[in-house]
Amino acid sequence: MKTVLVAAVALIDADGRVLLAQRPEGKSMAGLWEFPGGKVEPGETPEAALIRELHEELGIDTWTSCLAPLTFASHSYPDFHLLMPVFACRRWNGIAHPREGQQLAWVRAGDLRNYAMPPADLPLIPMLQMWL
Repeated sequence: MKTVLVAAVALIDADGRVLLAQRPEGKSMAGLWEFPGGKVEPGETPEAALIRELHEELGIDTWTSCLAPLTFASHSYPDFHLLMPVFACRRWNGIAHPREGQQLAWVRAGDLRNYAMPPADLPLIPMLQMWL
């Protein structure tokens, strides 16, 4: 089974809310909510992938020094295994806005379970709730 490396981030605003993005129509798992991020390209570090993805998907900029390793997810889907390091980030430049047709929501940690998420993201909820 192929292993896919994806980096994700819990963007945390000044009010302690976490940003979720809804997967747009036409993508796998469309309609589910996830933590922003994306695939790590060959030769790219997870941090560099997040910096790139946050700029491309949300129009915000951050730096490696602002990405704190938090946890990881490891989940087998039918046709691949997902390995996903997850970072926390409280500092960035710009205002997050959807650039790829996705919906965004700033969510309190206690309300994360109210959003349907991909199976790999679900185990991250208790970690974020404890950390926040």
